[in-house]
Amino acid sequence: EVVSRGLIPAITIVGDKFQNGQIYIPEMMMAGRMLSMILDHFKQDLAEKGEMKKLGTVIIGTVRGDLHDIGKNLVAMILKGQGFQVEDLGVSVSTDNFVQAVRNKKPDILAMSALLTTTMTEMKNTIDVLKSEGLRDKVKVIVGGAPVTPAFAEQIGADGNSYDAPGAAKLCREILQYG
Repeated sequence: EVVSRGLIPAITIVGDKFQNGQIYIPEMMMAGRMLSMILDHFKQDLAEKGEMKKLGTVIIGTVRGDLHDIGKNLVAMILKGQGFQVEDLGVSVSTDNFVQAVRNKKPDILAMSALLTTTMTEMKNTIDVLKSEGLRDKVKVIVGGAPVTPAFAEQIGADGNSYDAPGAAKLCREILQYG
């Protein structure tokens, strides 16, 4: 009840308000922290009853050379709140670490973030190595961050992109056909 009738609708409203400019990053972060705290509080009960439906696994990280993580952290919090299993690799993640995580964890989605235009090429490098290692067709790749455009995502061979955290969570659901 708490998750399905309370948290998920609430974080969806928060995401919509953020996208519409009614709230800003501090409010999103507060909502995300509260979501995480509540989920942590009920984690044992949800696991025992099997009520937390796992939507899929997402590996997320900020690309090498970029230490910005506010957007990535918001995406991770929202995805967890919606039932995704999230493995956060942190910031300044190398191509090798992304590829190794895809190989070992076999996620449904790899999500890469960049805030600096100078680090965006790392996204392409990672996709290229996934292709050369025969892993690209086994994982969906999404990219995001302020300078990342839909045209750039398409150009590097990503499966999609989003400008903000609520959009990224929605994209993950769409990619895995959860609406």
